Amino acid sequence: LILTAVFWGGTFIAGRMIAPVMDPYSAAFLRFFIASFFLVFLTLRIEKQLPRINFKQVIIVCLLGLTGIFAYNLFFFTGLHHIQANQASLIIATNPIFISLASAVFFREKLQLNKIIGLGLSVTGALIVISDGNLLSIFSQGLGPGHILIFGCVISWVSYSIIGKKAMGGMSPITSVCYSSVAGTVFLFVPALLNGITGHLGNYGIIEWSSLFYLGFFGTVLGFFWYYEGIMEIGPVRAGMFINFVPVSAIILSFFILKEPLTHSLLIGAGFVIAGVWAANYLTPEK
Repeated sequence: LILTAVFWGGTFIAGRMIAPVMDPYSAAFLRFFIASFFLVFLTLRIEKQLPRINFKQVIIVCLLGLTGIFAYNLFFFTGLHHIQANQASLIIATNPIFISLASAVFFREKLQLNKIIGLGLSVTGALIVISDGNLLSIFSQGLGPGHILIFGCVISWVSYSIIGKKAMGGMSPITSVCYSSVAGTVFLFVPALLNGITGHLGNYGIIEWSSLFYLGFFGTVLGFFWYYEGIMEIGPVRAGMFINFVPVSAIILSFFILKEPLTHSLLIGAGFVIAGVWAANYLTPEK
């Protein structure tokens, strides 16, 4: 689970390394072409076959592919063209909070006090990071394009998670992830083709291909597989706590690999975000 958190933190570094040199459609397509290749074999190993799904499940899989694969990765790679990896990781770290909020709206789940506290802490932390510690500047200058795009990742992943709750009723987690990855890859193929992916493949060097393989295999396939292995060993609550290490690993890796600075506002914001995620998921709510 610790390695999973490191792998997921590393996706921001890999994404930041290829975002300036690859268009987002091609980067997303190649990432999930690699991921889908391995996910199909992993599904065959676990399920012993590729499970058949009905028409309703096909629609759900397509929606998962559009939100969690297509939209999320377009926002991800385009956003990382504009802002640092450490900032992006802290914004996306607010995902669990907004998933809880969306669950309260769409599934009538009770929004307990600890969730409200977590939401406030995490949003405050994200705003501290975005504004470099000057919260008032957000009102006078607004959000930058990179920050808005990364918030698009949050909206996409919340949508993916809400739709995924429907999918879990009839599909196993590995089947859902495999089929949605394949669907998202198919959706990304045409825009990647229109952006000249076939003519650019020979221009990518070892750094670009290594980053894509990392994103597809380590950040997607192995990260997912080990996370669910961890859930089976120690349970979902204890396993979920390791998600708090994702932005921490991203910040550490971005400092050593990308030489991104560790500013006071970044560290303070990280503390707020991580405290918010912890409070929302693990702080015992009042009876």
